[in-house]
Amino acid sequence: MRAQLEAIAEELRRWRTEGATQVFVGDKTLAGLRDAIALARGQVSVVTEEPTSLVSDYVPEPFVAPTVALPKRPARGEAKSAVQLRWDGQPMAPIPAPPVVEWPKGSKLEQMNWLRERVMSDPGCLAHLRPGRKLVFGVGTPEAEIFFCGEGPGAEEEQQGEPFVGPAGQLLTKIIQAMGLSREKVYIGNVMKWRPEMPNDFGNREPTPEEAAFSLPFLRAQLAIVKPKVIVALGNTAVNALLGADPERKMKDIRGKWQTFDGTPLMFTYHPSYLLRNSALSVKRQVWENMLEVMERVGMEISEKQRGFFLSR
Repeated sequence: MRAQLEAIAEELRRWRTEGATQVFVGDKTLAGLRDAIALARGQVSVVTEEPTSLVSDYVPEPFVAPTVALPKRPARGEAKSAVQLRWDGQPMAPIPAPPVVEWPKGSKLEQMNWLRERVMSDPGCLAHLRPGRKLVFGVGTPEAEIFFCGEGPGAEEEQQGEPFVGPAGQLLTKIIQAMGLSREKVYIGNVMKWRPEMPNDFGNREPTPEEAAFSLPFLRAQLAIVKPKVIVALGNTAVNALLGADPERKMKDIRGKWQTFDGTPLMFTYHPSYLLRNSALSVKRQVWENMLEVMERVGMEISEKQRGFFLSR
């Protein structure tokens, strides 16, 4: 039970950094919480022959829906504490100093292939890789004009070794297609090359400042090789890695405002996972307006149909 609650807390922290201020709790979830509380109080017993059934001989008190509070935000300049345990309960390996990455001369493809091998054999990355899982480098063409940057791999990504292949990744693919492009015509990468460790195999957490700092030279090298016309940072974690952490920075305040990273125009917008949780037409339109700005910046033609996507009728 404790592991599940820790996973819920990490997800709430992720939502908070992306601007969420409220959490909807459905009736089934409330019923599950009620049973869990009763079980913890010893008011119900578990039938071993049927592990999923609960038998109760008490009359439950009226259940009042709790107010779900988001975790406390760290004070300005306060670093988040690192998760000390990994998937097998052992202490997490220390994070090395950020690597120095210098790639050889050659074509963009040759340089990117060299960098991929460099990442895949890096001891610092491999020390944090779950057994049987894969590091996640990046996909797309090194000739891309648009570079989509996320935060880190999730469960599906570390299984396949490719970024953005889970539900959020499928939504990102649809956004790219709506722009008239494909995953093969852009470049998609993450700040982190491994899935940040947790003492269980479900849920995700934000990378610590040390993890992000270690991984940033690899991302910076990818960007230097591709030389995109625009970087699209997806979610607050990617923004913090590129611009430095700021507990007071909220995506809703900086979304759609151009900045630069190493001289390249940088657009901030919501992570696709945020759209999966908040499917309001107005939020979809906000993200799409950011994509229209990106298309204009790289000189893409935009049809009237595209300009009208996600507008209320």
